[in-house]
Amino acid sequence: MRPVIVDSAIYRDGRRTEGPADLSDALAEARATGDAFLWVGLHEPTEAEFAHVTSEFALHPLAVEDALTAHQRPKLEVYDDSLFAVLKPVVYEPESDRVSSGELMVFLGDSFVVTVRHGAGGPLAAVRKRLEAEPEVLRHGPASVLYVISDAVVDHYLDIAGELQVDLEELEADVFAPTGGSTARTAERIYTAKRQVLEFRRASVPLAGPMARLAGGQVPFVPDRSMPFFRDVHDHLLRANEQVEGLDRLLSDVLSAHLAQMGVRQNDDMRKISAWAAMAAVPTMVAGIYGMNFEHMPELHWVWSYPAVILLMAGVVAGLYRLFKRRGWM
Repeated sequence: MRPVIVDSAIYRDGRRTEGPADLSDALAEARATGDAFLWVGLHEPTEAEFAHVTSEFALHPLAVEDALTAHQRPKLEVYDDSLFAVLKPVVYEPESDRVSSGELMVFLGDSFVVTVRHGAGGPLAAVRKRLEAEPEVLRHGPASVLYVISDAVVDHYLDIAGELQVDLEELEADVFAPTGGSTARTAERIYTAKRQVLEFRRASVPLAGPMARLAGGQVPFVPDRSMPFFRDVHDHLLRANEQVEGLDRLLSDVLSAHLAQMGVRQNDDMRKISAWAAMAAVPTMVAGIYGMNFEHMPELHWVWSYPAVILLMAGVVAGLYRLFKRRGWM
């Protein structure tokens, strides 16, 4: 069990104390005083590794299955002996402009917190450090852990929304530049950006419901005095969701503008091709008529026939060129 347990400690009166190595003894010690709780953090445990934790903390089998399987939507489930929350922290990779998400599962119960992390980007180490530096928050008990985890995840949402906004502005500048948006990769970049926003939305939008429940109170294992803290997190989450919804709409508009520009360019190209074809058709027609080798044709034996025909063709072509130029076809 030890390799999968990232950290384990008893927090009493807002201060960290090292408890027994055995989870059962540590939980009993935390419950003995009534002002302490045990926080156990795990990283991607297997079913066998998690079985001991499940039995010691009497976790519900459905919640355990979700914690082991991962790939869950953000949610909040209330069971008889525990509260189960799922959050999806998001990571932005500036080198590739890629958004990826991990998963954090939090079990809250009588004098204990169990956190399970899957994938990268989990802020648990920073959360522990922040909480241990703020004993007045830790005195709120296990609910303080859920609050600070939620706050860290949602604040990071706002940071990533800002990064995606910068990427969107770069795309807009490229699409609406005088010679921009003409490369084949522009549409690919817009589509990739929409995929990143979709990944972000899958993490942030479903979390609004659980945060609203926590902010509204009357949730087991979460005291009512914690409501203002969760209301603050819920407010930040709504701001992040508004930003990501706006980004998604703007990306759709940018894609539509790019496709419209491509259509306009194609129409311009077709008009130019049509204009050149029309100018080429006149000398082709004249040359074709005089190339039919009939014996009796107008001006066939006239000395100036050849230069006259050449001048006629050149004059007609020049006239057509001026006409097309004036109308913007050339």
